[in-house]
Amino acid sequence: MAEKKKKNTEEVIDSKKLAALEARLEGLNEELSEAKGAADNAKADYLRLMAEFDTFRRRTAEEKLALVGSASADTIKGLLPILDDCEIALGALEKSTDSEAAKEGTRMIFDKLNAYLKGKGLERIEAKGKDFDTELHEAVTTFPAPTEELKGKVIDVVQTGYTLAGKVLRYAKVVVGA
Repeated sequence: MAEKKKKNTEEVIDSKKLAALEARLEGLNEELSEAKGAADNAKADYLRLMAEFDTFRRRTAEEKLALVGSASADTIKGLLPILDDCEIALGALEKSTDSEAAKEGTRMIFDKLNAYLKGKGLERIEAKGKDFDTELHEAVTTFPAPTEELKGKVIDVVQTGYTLAGKVLRYAKVVVGA
């Protein structure tokens, strides 16, 4: 009888263990389902985010192209009156034998173009007589300085340099006194 009682006790313990294991298994299955759901949601969110980013990148590229096109159009619009003045000057030069008219027409075009470009932020690099500066000048050649004060200074400008909004657009090509 003790053996039967022992067997019954073992069966009860086994059935309790089995019930506990089944309950634990059910809880783990629920956790697994929740984790799969969370993973699916995260994947859907990731795909949605990637699609939104791709759309953002495409839209930004299109806006940048439109901005560049607009800037080009504005620049050309600003140069059209100068083009008109060139046509007028050419017409006047063909009809005139007076060189003063040619000088005046050319000066008018130059001044108008210069004023327009200054308005857009273009600045001329003044170099003649200044100390040679590698940040602004490009030495084309050196020349014996006529006086001691001109050593290391710009004696002549071969090509004018320009800055645009404070950045060097083209270095001034200069002759430096040695």
